[in-house]
Amino acid sequence: MGAYILRRLLIAIPSLLGISLILFVVLALAPGDPFGELAANPNVPPEVRAALRVKFGLDDPIFTRYLRWLWAMLHGDWGFSFASRVNVDALILQRLPTTLFVVGSSQVLALLVAVPVGLYAARRPYSLADQVANTLAFVGFSLPTFFTGLLFILLFSIKLGWLPFVYQANLPGTGLAWAWETIRQAIMPVAVLGFFQAASYTRYVRASALDVARLDYVTTARAKGLTEGTVTRRHIARNALIPVVTLVALQIPAVFGGAIVTEQIFRIPGIGSLLIDAMLANDTPVVMAVTFVFAGLVVLFNLVADLLYGWLDPRIALR
Repeated sequence: MGAYILRRLLIAIPSLLGISLILFVVLALAPGDPFGELAANPNVPPEVRAALRVKFGLDDPIFTRYLRWLWAMLHGDWGFSFASRVNVDALILQRLPTTLFVVGSSQVLALLVAVPVGLYAARRPYSLADQVANTLAFVGFSLPTFFTGLLFILLFSIKLGWLPFVYQANLPGTGLAWAWETIRQAIMPVAVLGFFQAASYTRYVRASALDVARLDYVTTARAKGLTEGTVTRRHIARNALIPVVTLVALQIPAVFGGAIVTEQIFRIPGIGSLLIDAMLANDTPVVMAVTFVFAGLVVLFNLVADLLYGWLDPRIALR
């Protein structure tokens, strides 16, 4: 297992290097100047603007700038934010826990809804419960997150007044009161992302469970007199979840993309809102670092998915 993980991490290095090079070139060729506001400010002397461009190497060749950025990244220097005037790693460490909490909670909610609903629908295909589950799934992934987010705000915040619609990262207080307020303000964004993902996961779980239910060993288990619930838990669910694990791993970029929109709606001070603000301000070091973090998370979750394959199906050898 350890050798397999090490080999996968070594394979991931060229992928991350290629992703970082493409991102850097695209951002370098994109229109806009991070010091555009300084150029329009008459109070900033031209020699100061020129000195800043020389200091940050903005006029150097692209490949030279990329090698300088890569060398700094390898030494733990993620750059300096032109807009916030602080180090990029400090900005990301401030915002990333909030995003991981919201995205992680939404994925847990999506799986807690999709797995039992999909398995139950597969046990009774074309029944009333199956048709209701399919209808709700189609409605769920047909509605974009910005629409459901605004709908939740109108209903639960403005109409009923139950939940706050502005997320605060630094809530005052401690103990149970602080924990309850944290949960209250996370309910709507987590529900918006979670139910959107649960809709697509439900369809995959149902389809995968129906395929597994037709296999010979499942028929043999039923012939031995095992109850349908035991057959579903021990023989269908485990193998049916293998393609779902693949889907969850591949959906991570889409989840973070949806989180960017959701963070804007609920004013969540996460890494998604940081990325939007950096793009609007042409803050290239922040955009580069955030997108590189997203790429690293994708590689990490794909490795976790491969490890889960071996746990779900012992016939899959991790060598």
